[in-house]
Amino acid sequence: MKLGVIGAGAWGTALAQVAAAQGPVTLWARSAELADTINRDHANPAYLPGVPLSSAIRATADPAGLADCSALLLVTPAQHMRAVLGAMPVTDQPLLLCSKGIEAGTRLLMSEVAAELRPAAPIGVLSGPTFAHEVAAGLPTAVTLACADEALGAALAERLARPAFRPYRSDDVPGAEIGGAVKNVLAIACGVVEGRGLGRNAAAALIARGFAEMARFGAARGGRAETLAGLSGLGDLVLTCSSVASRNFSLGLGLGRGTSAADLLGHRRTVAEGAFTAPVLVEAAEAAGVEMPIAQAVRDLLAGEAAVDAVVERLLARPLGTETR
Repeated sequence: MKLGVIGAGAWGTALAQVAAAQGPVTLWARSAELADTINRDHANPAYLPGVPLSSAIRATADPAGLADCSALLLVTPAQHMRAVLGAMPVTDQPLLLCSKGIEAGTRLLMSEVAAELRPAAPIGVLSGPTFAHEVAAGLPTAVTLACADEALGAALAERLARPAFRPYRSDDVPGAEIGGAVKNVLAIACGVVEGRGLGRNAAAALIARGFAEMARFGAARGGRAETLAGLSGLGDLVLTCSSVASRNFSLGLGLGRGTSAADLLGHRRTVAEGAFTAPVLVEAAEAAGVEMPIAQAVRDLLAGEAAVDAVVERLLARPLGTETR
C-alpha cells in the first residue's frame, strides 16, 4: 500500500518517516523549495531538524503527485484543512485525518469537513500522545486509529505499525477526534498553572477536571466514554499537559508568566492548535448545552478579556458540586 502524506510540517514528516519503513511514501509540501530540500538532503531542517529521513520518502509540491497513492494521511493545521483538501483533485482515496481541532465558523470536526469535500472517500482518524520528534526518532509510541470501515482500519494499522509505533484500532471516529481537539485547549490551561506557579496539586486537579469537561463534550458529540479514556483522549491529555515540548502547554506557560497572547502567537513558526480551537470549542459546547468552565477560561485569556488571576479566582469560586458534573 503506497501512502501519501499531505503536509510536510513536523508531524507530517514524522508520519512519513514511520510509513517509509514499510514502503514508498509521497510527502506533499506547500513549498516547492521545501520539497526540493527533502528530496536532495533527505532532511526537513525547517520543521524536523536533526532527523535523517528515509530515501523511500519522495516529496512533491504538486497535488497530482499523490494520484497513485492507495490512501492519504491528511496532516495540515485544522483550520487550513478545508482549503488544502479543497485544492486537491477530488478522488475516492481513503483519508486518514491526523489533525486535531474543530473548524471555526462551522463547528465541524475534521471528519465532518472531509465528508463534505470527499463524500465517496472512506475516512479514518489517527490520534494520540505523539510528539513528532519522538516518533521520528523511533521512540515507543501508541496511537488510536479510528475507522468505521473495519477492514480499512486494519489495513492502515498494519501498514503503519512498527515495533515502536503501535496503532490500536477503534470504530469511534468522533470520540478519537474530540479527545485530540479538547486536550489542546486544556494543555494551554495547564501551562498557565505552571507559569503562574500554582503548584502540582492545581495541575493534577486541572487535568482531572479538564478530562471531565472532555467527557461531557464527547458524549454530546457522539463519542464513547471508553475512547475518551484511551490514547486519543486521556493519553494525549496527560502528554500535552505535562511538557514544554507541547506547543499548547508552552503557550499557556507564557500566558501564566504575563506575556500577551498576541506576542506569544506572533513569533511562532508552528501552530498551537488550542489557540484556534478554544473559541470554537466554547461555542460548540454552549450550543450543545455542555458546561466547560476551563475551556471558557482559556478562551477569555486568549481573547484578552480576562487576566490570569481573574480566571483562576473565577474557577475557584464556582459552586461546589458532585465530581461527575
